[in-house]
Amino acid sequence: MSIQLEFFLLGALEARVGARPVVVGSPRQRTILAMLLLSADRVVSVDSLIEAVWNGSPPATRRTQVAICIAALRKAFKAAGYPGEVIVTAASGYVLRSAEHRIDAVEFAAAVRAAHLAVECGQIAEATDLLGRALSLWSGPALAGVTGYPVETEAARLEEQRLTAYEMRTALQLEQGQHGPLISELAAMAQEYPLREQVRAQLMLAQYRAGRRAEALETFRTGRDHLVREIGIEPGRALQELHNAILADDPSLALPRHLGIQVGDALTPAQLPPDLPGFIGRREELQILDGLLAAETGKAPAVGVVIGAAGVGKSVLTLHWAHRVAHRFPDGQLFADLNGYDEHARPREPHAVLEVFLRALGVPGERISDDLHERATLYRSLLDRKRVLVVLDNVRGPEQILPLLPGSGQCCVVATGRGEVGRLLGGHGTTQVRLGVMAEREAVELLDVAIGDSRPASEPESVAKLGELCGRLPLALRISATKLARKPHWTVKHLVSRLEDHRRRLDELDADNDLRNSFEPSYRDLRPNAALMYRRLGLLDRANFAPWVAAALLNTDLGHAEELLEQLVDAQLLDVGSGRFTVRYQLHELLWLHAREHAFREETRTQLRAASERVLSGWLALTAEAHRRDVGDTLPVLADVSQLWHWDHDYLNELLREPRAWLEQERASIVAAMNEAVRLQLGNLAGRFTDTVSKLFPGHDAMCVL
Repeated sequence: MSIQLEFFLLGALEARVGARPVVVGSPRQRTILAMLLLSADRVVSVDSLIEAVWNGSPPATRRTQVAICIAALRKAFKAAGYPGEVIVTAASGYVLRSAEHRIDAVEFAAAVRAAHLAVECGQIAEATDLLGRALSLWSGPALAGVTGYPVETEAARLEEQRLTAYEMRTALQLEQGQHGPLISELAAMAQEYPLREQVRAQLMLAQYRAGRRAEALETFRTGRDHLVREIGIEPGRALQELHNAILADDPSLALPRHLGIQVGDALTPAQLPPDLPGFIGRREELQILDGLLAAETGKAPAVGVVIGAAGVGKSVLTLHWAHRVAHRFPDGQLFADLNGYDEHARPREPHAVLEVFLRALGVPGERISDDLHERATLYRSLLDRKRVLVVLDNVRGPEQILPLLPGSGQCCVVATGRGEVGRLLGGHGTTQVRLGVMAEREAVELLDVAIGDSRPASEPESVAKLGELCGRLPLALRISATKLARKPHWTVKHLVSRLEDHRRRLDELDADNDLRNSFEPSYRDLRPNAALMYRRLGLLDRANFAPWVAAALLNTDLGHAEELLEQLVDAQLLDVGSGRFTVRYQLHELLWLHAREHAFREETRTQLRAASERVLSGWLALTAEAHRRDVGDTLPVLADVSQLWHWDHDYLNELLREPRAWLEQERASIVAAMNEAVRLQLGNLAGRFTDTVSKLFPGHDAMCVL
């Protein structure tokens, strides 16, 4: 039997080898171990560990002290009897290999996911049991006694997940008529968490169903008094409606209710997840989706696909629209997340999704065939001549979505994904919404609403800057807003100052690993040469570039480079723009940082330096050729420019058809290339660049190399 390590985060931080504890001595070691466990199997940079341990005020010996802590942890694992390597050194930090080890937080998350799936399949008792097992893993506050802002943030997130799982299990128990035993437990929870209205509502319902109506009303009054006294607000609408229903002895309160359990003969599924509060902007995209309502032909369902890069808000937009128009589909709304881009779950098969949909439509389990074709046929038969909205989130490929299309023209399907419509739907007529980043005004408005206090109004310039540093990507904007909401003593300007260093920006925006996890599936799906192109683009100092730059990065011909660039466009990792002289491509700044991380992690310094030198040589060659075509002579320093980079003749003529205009348009890029050559200490090339720029653009001096 192999030796297994057990890690415990859901309480005091512990590690054990069998019954033998791993002795983790200093608080710094505990913080570093927690950071590595929270990102198990992923690189945690040394800078992130330094920030977690010293919270912005590290000593000069910080890197040495981190290395000492890592060495002490490795020694502690061996002293406890584990012979293998647990913490390995990576390019920019360290990785904790989870291997076959047990991490209670991972087990908790897996059990909760399984419970959600069981609920979708109508297996309420099994879901209740799974949630009970998940909650039993907790022994106290998560990561108790471990300090450091990132760790404390993650501990708060885990605590929120625990409470959400508790509320879900309690709701299932109430639906199964288990209200009596729950009252004392819920009363203690309501006292411990007086601001959680869901817990209070569940306590009121349990008390009412147990015949303790007066106590239920008193529970409401106590909660209302606390809300008014502590934060000056009235209870939410749901709690007030429950209070009114109890006052009126509403008969519906006595009936166990659950979405997906049939009550009587009629069933109208309503599976849409909640709409995101404070939805901002996207008017044009919503109008395009509204066109689906008029697209019914009676022969085929109206189909819409929302396409965009990771984190751009496809799911949020689609769900917001679906809630807006749900009343237009009186026969129900079906929803499935197909997990096409989930780092922690396999893509869902249509076979399993159809079972969930059929159960939601009232089909008993024994009538659901194991055959995919028979399930799809029954599904289409049930939806025939009905008005049902079907939302399919995170679709990865056609094999996932095609069996889930209804046959009725009165139905409507909206899917989200990152691939092209043709690839997703195999030629089916669709309405396409291509979603980009938010407009500047919308980004500012989203931050204002999501932060939720007076700071945005008092720091408008910093809010605008924060929007730009997030690339106006909705996921990054919401992460930033959440960070500020959790840190009310921070100014917006303070967060901006932390994000301005591009070397740490992804770490700042990725406390919960949401950002990198959203980018990773698209990168992993790339073919090897396209993946190489993507990470090499991280070497550029400007995210907007012409195709020749990509060819130089890979030392390949222009046609092959353009094929690879188009693969990145299809994967929603690259945008296409237009320049005055040739097509240009645009890499989002956060994706540029992600690509750069992969470049320095997966390639050697020699390879990267050679790629950069080819690009810089290309800029020098183009500059010389443009000058020659403009004034008819050759700069002396560029006499052997033909040796630097070889160009496709037709492309070169197209690019430099107006040489003086090209030089003026690319002035900033040429100067930046000069500075990069100097920074990389490329010797002769840097000298030639400096002489050239000083002659063509007087006043632009190369930066100093420290």
